[in-house]
Amino acid sequence: MSDTAEQADQAHQAEAAEERGARLRERRVAAHRGARRVLVSPGFSATLRERLALLDGAAELYDLDEPSDMYGNGIVEVLEEKAAALLGTEAAAFFPTGTMAQQVALRCWAGRTGNPVVALHGLSHPEMHERNAFSRVSGLRPVRVTSESRLPTADEVRDFEEPFGALMLELPLREAGFVLPTWEELTEVVEAARERDAVVHFDGARLWESTVHFGRPLAEIAGLADSVYVSFYKSLKGYGGAALAGPRTLVEEARAWRHRYGGAVFQQFPTVLSALAGLERELPRLPEYVAHARVVAAALREGFAAAGLPWARVHPEEPHTHEFQVWLPYDADVVGEAAVRQGEETGTLLFSRGWSTPGPGLAITEVGVDIAGLDWTADEVKAAVADFAARLEA
Repeated sequence: MSDTAEQADQAHQAEAAEERGARLRERRVAAHRGARRVLVSPGFSATLRERLALLDGAAELYDLDEPSDMYGNGIVEVLEEKAAALLGTEAAAFFPTGTMAQQVALRCWAGRTGNPVVALHGLSHPEMHERNAFSRVSGLRPVRVTSESRLPTADEVRDFEEPFGALMLELPLREAGFVLPTWEELTEVVEAARERDAVVHFDGARLWESTVHFGRPLAEIAGLADSVYVSFYKSLKGYGGAALAGPRTLVEEARAWRHRYGGAVFQQFPTVLSALAGLERELPRLPEYVAHARVVAAALREGFAAAGLPWARVHPEEPHTHEFQVWLPYDADVVGEAAVRQGEETGTLLFSRGWSTPGPGLAITEVGVDIAGLDWTADEVKAAVADFAARLEA
């Protein structure tokens, strides 16, 4: 086969694989909507009607007879004050996206430190999912302290070979399995950065659920950093939005850059109301979700072993948050098909999210526990695993 023919064949195979993936995603969404039982019910899979229902009872969250917001006043300011109080910071600014919030925060810090270098993890969100936005848009230069499946160590920060103005820590680190360091490790890393005269910024998109692992209140955790970003939709199930919290002078400068970046949105009350709903309803439940995620993770391990899949991995073995990874020794297409068929044929959807391929013959997915999963007992999880495993061999 000529090089041209081989390239054409590879392109055709890639296109066919993409089409299969799209069809499987459609079936997975349909199976989720039709299932009688799901372990986790992510907001992004819901219908518009279901998402709008999030605002039922909104009058209990905010006086709906107040004027609507315009360019960040009114209800937006109420949310900002609430976020700052929860995080124990002087001030907070609402942003339409976390990508924008963190670019703004770190370019503000770069102006103060005089150093545009941002030390971060190779698996962090800006490196994996933002199309090099730090360097392309904000004049920052990211450098990777480590790419290991864990947070950086104090020695790695202390001994890094070049100066940096800011250290960014993603807590928890999603791509590594929603992992967190110990409290002692975290404080040592922060101290190591400060020894180098660097500021510390927390990418805390999912910081809300870290309190169980650290055994500390949210404000104490956030208080280790010079600034912190939190998301209102990842764990709190809002429509979107984020907050940047920190010193008042930093936040005021961030508001100016928010405008320059196009983040001064005319009206944001639906998103802000959904964020207030998340803080009121989901935030208090997160410790319970984390505790039950550990029950579910143990049941998954035991179920896979009983089904003759001893190589199967739940990572971390004891989840640090209410989300974790499952690894299986199969191609992602095989596992994804089995997961969807289970939902279609039994009305029980154990794995709601897609599967990826980190290596040959390996499949990985993310599992989370929310209010839908609290009703699942360990025995029910094991029974669902047995049914799922049988479909792998069918």
